[in-house]
Amino acid sequence: MDKFGKFLAGLMIGSIVGGVLGLLLAPAPGTQTCEKIKQQIKFVKDEVQNAAAERSEELKQELAVLQKKA
Repeated sequence: MDKFGKFLAGLMIGSIVGGVLGLLLAPAPGTQTCEKIKQQIKFVKDEVQNAAAERSEELKQELAVLQKKA
């Protein structure tokens, strides 16, 4: 159990040190980070919707051409 106890102690100390360093070195406060994530999600969503709308229009035009040929 001695090795296991040392492992757990190292794990706890590493977790504490990592958490403290993460808080000290974070590039922005949590609220700003959340806002950035929301903005990025909205941007990606809008881009996907625009791409889908463009592709849908292309497919409708191709369908119209094929229907005229038939």
